[in-house]
Amino acid sequence: MAQPLMPKATAVWLIDNTGLSFRQIAAFTELHELEIQAIADGDVNQGIVGLDPVANGQLTKDEIARCEADPRALLKMAKSDLPRPRAHGKGARYTPVSKRQDRPNAIAWLLKHHPELSDAQICKLIGTTKDTIGKIRDRTHWNSANLTPRNPVTMGLCIELDLEKQVVIARSKNPEKVVKNVEPDPLPEELQINPEPDYPGKKDDRKKEEPKTSDYMEAAENLFRS
Repeated sequence: MAQPLMPKATAVWLIDNTGLSFRQIAAFTELHELEIQAIADGDVNQGIVGLDPVANGQLTKDEIARCEADPRALLKMAKSDLPRPRAHGKGARYTPVSKRQDRPNAIAWLLKHHPELSDAQICKLIGTTKDTIGKIRDRTHWNSANLTPRNPVTMGLCIELDLEKQVVIARSKNPEKVVKNVEPDPLPEELQINPEPDYPGKKDDRKKEEPKTSDYMEAAENLFRS
């Protein structure tokens, strides 16, 4: 049975205006019977205004009277021509403005390391569009020359659990696209360690190669020959 709109407010009205049992009200509102009892005792209904299910077309007076006469009967939702509200999906993940410039690098990383992922999965992970994914895949993106594959988890564009979940789903559907022995990505510029430049007067700590004994012998033979 579909849950009525605003179940707690509906329960408050039924408790105050009908002789229905806690069990009947709990079954209709899909709340626990102990919660209905707490509402009746005034423990959890503070500030909740009762909602008349008869006025909004969820119940009829005859249905309430039928169940009041039979404590074992359960309320049935009245049929209505009005469409019931439907739950909508969450849609694409929201990405903060400060991190949106990192999404092309994240897309490049996902295409390189997980080509088994579908475009829809990538869109769901980092909140991008299929058009952007296609341009990065085809290298027609306006900044393709400067893109550096970066892990979206380390950049905070998604969490590791979500990435692993999508990878498992994709590998079960497209096992032939799974890549192995992928070359490691170069370290970001800010993490690279550059050698210190030489400066005038710097001593060379490297040991000079000492001449071998055979070199002395050859030099002595050349001296006698001359």
